[in-house]
Amino acid sequence: MQNIILEMKNIEKEFNRNKVLKGVSLQVGKGEIVSLVGENGAGKSTLMNILFGMASIVNTGGYEGQIIWEGQPVQMASPGQAMNLGIGMVHQEFMLLPSYTVTENVKLNRENTKPNVVSRIVGNSMSTLDRRHMKSDTKEALDKIHLKVDPSTVVGSMSVGYKQFVEIAREIDKKNIKLIVFDEPTAVLTDMESTWLLDTIREISAAGVAVIFISHKLDEVMEISDKIVVLRDGELVDTIGKGEVDVVGLAKLMVGRNVDFSAIAGRPVEEIEKNGPIMQIKGLSVKMPGENVKGVDIDIHKGEILGFCGLAGQGKLAIANGIAGLYPAFGEVIYKGKKLPFGRPLEVLKDGIGFVSEDRSGIGLLMDESIRMNICLLAMQIKNRFFKSYGFFRQLDRRTMKRTADDMVRELGIKCVNSEQHPSDLSGGNQQKVCIAKAVVFEPDMLFVSEPTRGIDIGAKKVILDYLLTLNREMGITIVITSSELVELRSLCDRIAVVYDGRVKSVLKPTDSDETFGLLMSGLDALEVQ
Repeated sequence: MQNIILEMKNIEKEFNRNKVLKGVSLQVGKGEIVSLVGENGAGKSTLMNILFGMASIVNTGGYEGQIIWEGQPVQMASPGQAMNLGIGMVHQEFMLLPSYTVTENVKLNRENTKPNVVSRIVGNSMSTLDRRHMKSDTKEALDKIHLKVDPSTVVGSMSVGYKQFVEIAREIDKKNIKLIVFDEPTAVLTDMESTWLLDTIREISAAGVAVIFISHKLDEVMEISDKIVVLRDGELVDTIGKGEVDVVGLAKLMVGRNVDFSAIAGRPVEEIEKNGPIMQIKGLSVKMPGENVKGVDIDIHKGEILGFCGLAGQGKLAIANGIAGLYPAFGEVIYKGKKLPFGRPLEVLKDGIGFVSEDRSGIGLLMDESIRMNICLLAMQIKNRFFKSYGFFRQLDRRTMKRTADDMVRELGIKCVNSEQHPSDLSGGNQQKVCIAKAVVFEPDMLFVSEPTRGIDIGAKKVILDYLLTLNREMGITIVITSSELVELRSLCDRIAVVYDGRVKSVLKPTDSDETFGLLMSGLDALEVQ
């Protein structure tokens, strides 16, 4: 048996009398890769926050159970303590300072210094930064993960994928590192970058550093894990050795039921086209950092579900963002026969066009407001819903707001204590459900949804995709969905547009082959693919 570096025994935790961990135990050996899987809300992040001594745990009564590190019991009280023990974490949400260089981010709070005249008199606090030493250390860490980037590069100018690797370099640079937690590290990466990252994790493991890997991409989990720990509703379901279960079996363990994305959607082209276009996009260009659009032309038919797919950085995300007015856009968008204004988000909303952003925490939600307010706010602002009038005076109809929010919580299966809770307390999948609920209560005629399942578990994915299908089929809402997950687009869409180099390369049926999609996303012309 491998030398055990970490044991977590019978860990329990509750928030507001809601028990989110119910006696969870796991072991991690030196150099072992242990994957932690489960639906959003299963308790994965809470368990890792306990291990890392996060304030969200310490300030809410701590935890019950025992943590044994290198054979000695420890009580985790702060991230500083965890780091001193040799525990690092690569967070799902970047913990980088965009205006700082790679070196400054990697060495933050661990800067190398050298004495000067003043420090020799008044003490080390006045020492000078040893920038040459810092840059050398950073270069060494970057080389270990094969990231060829100048340590002087400002992080804010880098691609999302490179930022993720800078996070890893920061942990690798810690000389005492013994275990690294990777929390959804591939959620924002391209397929090529994901392969690169998995190879990097293998190298880290081979060097004797233990890894806890959290991911909703079960194929990656199956590929990289020495063992898999499955959580469901705060309980340990099973610990599985390599090769003991396939992806379907693992998904069933996670959610307690069979989950199938194999069905191919799509209605006949004649059925889609008979309704005519609800939106005509002509020569659309959008200046969105890392996702520029250079001239998109496409008609979107009333009542259809249209998908946009493509590799990261090719422009697919910018289409919806430009139409929604969040980034500078040029060209022409005709909606219901009327030209849409660019750069005026409120006007777009007033025309009945909803938008669910890929950035749920930055754009999609008000994290410090209640779930109830988040769900109802857009309908209040744009359509004057949830008000009671008394002559010249208006008052919020809080009872109707609560009833509406509670209905959406039940309908979408949002896991929360009640609708007064804040989205910041929820898992990523449940935050995404709040974003969907907000758009639905707004009652749009047309809905743009960007990366609706990014970083969420397989059960929540199924709920969200089924709900979008229901909105389309039963309520007649025209839906445009942008996603990096081709299998999900094929299970939902009537047509799928492939975006490459800022333009629509081709529009395919969901039944077209993986090879056709792959070649078009790589830049080949439609005639070359045929």
